[in-house]
Amino acid sequence: MIQSVPRAVGMWWRGIDRTLLFVILALIATGLVLSMAASPAAAERLGIDEPFYFFFRQSVFAGLSVIVLLAISALSPKGARRLAAIAMIGAFVLLILTLLVGYEVKGATRWLRVGPFSLQPSEFLKPAFLVTAAWLFSEEKRGAPVPGQLIAFGLYLVAVGLLMMQPDFGQTVLLTLCFGGIFFASGLSWLWVAVLGSLAASGSTLAYFTFPHIASRVDRFLNPESGDTYQIDRATEAISRGGLAGVGPGEGEVKHLLPDAYTDFIFSVAAEEFGLIASLAIIGLFAILVTRAWMQVMRLQDGFAQLAVAGLALQFGLQSLVNIAVNLNLIPPKGMTLPFVSYGGSSMLALAFGAGLLLAFTRRRPGAYTPRYAA
Repeated sequence: MIQSVPRAVGMWWRGIDRTLLFVILALIATGLVLSMAASPAAAERLGIDEPFYFFFRQSVFAGLSVIVLLAISALSPKGARRLAAIAMIGAFVLLILTLLVGYEVKGATRWLRVGPFSLQPSEFLKPAFLVTAAWLFSEEKRGAPVPGQLIAFGLYLVAVGLLMMQPDFGQTVLLTLCFGGIFFASGLSWLWVAVLGSLAASGSTLAYFTFPHIASRVDRFLNPESGDTYQIDRATEAISRGGLAGVGPGEGEVKHLLPDAYTDFIFSVAAEEFGLIASLAIIGLFAILVTRAWMQVMRLQDGFAQLAVAGLALQFGLQSLVNIAVNLNLIPPKGMTLPFVSYGGSSMLALAFGAGLLLAFTRRRPGAYTPRYAA
């Protein structure tokens, strides 16, 4: 038994995609550095005596996330898939509980109070649902007597319904894009692409006319004079003030005026204090993460693993793209965290859960890969 543990660790280390692992750990470390920079301003604004309150909490979440990440990455594909299915069911139950006993923040009921912590079930739903949908699509494609596509669409409608009841339009759009990406990768015809694209456009239009807060955000983006744009104005000010090399660690001033500097607008803090070079480095890390994951998709033999990895990579890529685009005022504002970097326990743990699944599916095993170029 004692000898088997080092052997198992050695096999895990030889099989794990170290590029993906190191990039994810680098993003978590980046989040800790930026959390240290943003924490004093956030604590002062919220009347918290301990200036590094948020940094200390983020350090705890980061440590737990690394443990979750490594533990899940050691699972077999079948074990990872089963865990995702259980997590999806649990997320559905918690989403229902959130609607019943959750607490409201800024007009949305998305969180459950668990002792001194807050839990956002929708964060865990995304990776769990994407992996489960990938399995259902792959089962039908290989000829299993299961209506995989129909079940996947049913689960998608349940997920979207629960998210829109909160309401959470941003997470709905993200989940829809990732689900559509998996469907397309599984062999979706261009006719279905056109149909689903039309439905998505119709749904977005309906949301604009149904939910006042969505209409307000879009209107303020198109016409800044139509409403309050304080937060996005401060974010763009911080980015422009940073210049090429930034004003220096801890020397940022705009972060003291930015309400969500430690969460949704952490990228602006990075740009102000560390400049364009650091901003491009963060973007580069996400680009490496997504590109490396897609390279693994091309090498995997198992259709389920291919779809699951593609979906998870798409989630990380699109979520980071949305967050950075909001910071740069390229799209209407949306409360979405920068993966592994923004402050938040639910977000960090859920992303570690998804990253662990990604590493589990891409881990090299006998018979899991084929040579890229056959002799």
